[in-house]
Amino acid sequence: MHALIEYLAKIHFLIRKELLALFKDPANRSLLLLPALLQALLYGYGANYDLTHVPYAVLDQSRAAAATELVARIDGTGVFHRVATLTSSDQIVGMINRGEALLVISIPSDFEQRLASGSQAPLQVILDGRNSTTAASAAGYVSSIVTSYNESLGNPAAVAIDRRSWFNPNFESRWNMMPALIASISVMQTLMLAALSVAREREQGTFDQLLVTPLRPMQILVGKAVPSILVGLFQSTTILLIILFWFKIPMIGSLWLLYLALFVFTLAAVGIGLSISAVSLNMQQAMLYSFMLIMPLMLLSGLLTPVGNMPGILQTLTYANPLRFGIDLVRRVYLEGAVFSDVAFDFIPLLVIAAITLPLAAWLFRHRLA
Repeated sequence: MHALIEYLAKIHFLIRKELLALFKDPANRSLLLLPALLQALLYGYGANYDLTHVPYAVLDQSRAAAATELVARIDGTGVFHRVATLTSSDQIVGMINRGEALLVISIPSDFEQRLASGSQAPLQVILDGRNSTTAASAAGYVSSIVTSYNESLGNPAAVAIDRRSWFNPNFESRWNMMPALIASISVMQTLMLAALSVAREREQGTFDQLLVTPLRPMQILVGKAVPSILVGLFQSTTILLIILFWFKIPMIGSLWLLYLALFVFTLAAVGIGLSISAVSLNMQQAMLYSFMLIMPLMLLSGLLTPVGNMPGILQTLTYANPLRFGIDLVRRVYLEGAVFSDVAFDFIPLLVIAAITLPLAAWLFRHRLA
């Protein structure tokens, strides 16, 4: 019995020592609580597959009572929010391409006459297939509303939906997900490499030697950033080739514009990673900070769930998330064939993030670690 107590006491002292070492540093105490707290909140609000906000536009060429009643039923759901009432079919292209509307409902001029004569009246629903999951759910909502409307008329086949999905005709989720992976998978490795680059030398004691060389902080910054950028672009290229030649998802847009977008996006990610590396005292801290950051970046990027479904405050926070704009750039160029003028706005937040984080990292190299 005495031997058992002594054996357990040794284990107790070891556990106590490890716990004291773990909780002694205030940064470690924060890292034990904050990631779990933030991720739980973000999952609860950000990872929401329920449709709560569907922007749509209406082209009502009938302007009759039957069409007005049907549109009123759609507006009355609380899910569909009309962002525009179109006057010409030429306006449909702009609404979908710019992402202002997830769907456009087009009502023909003879809609009410067909219903009055007992004929089947077509209702065209044009969907943005770049987000296939959301578009399919929205199409299901519209179908249920039309079914209810047909029942009120006493004719189950009174209104027939003609559904068209742009950029993803068959609502294949792979078409929506795979292009986004060109940005999202590479950012994890790129961010981690950049975050560990300075922290590794700091832990090994070689960074102090680097600071006393004739190299300026900006030269050190470039030397640390370029390898991470090259690795990120290489990984993006690998994923692109798999999507093109293995999964055979056709690319509509320009290759040079895609790589310009990937370069600016990777530059912003490397700036964040180098800033993390500059404030981390060792590799363990750099990895913890990176893991703590990667999950919110993914959740708030629109990769899995639409940004429009998130609460307003989270939608505002996504403007500081380079992954949101990187994914949007890749999807629009790859699937839509967008030109530079179509996606120019997405470059602005990425350039702003890079312009803030890269000089910050250079300043921290000299003042934080010297």
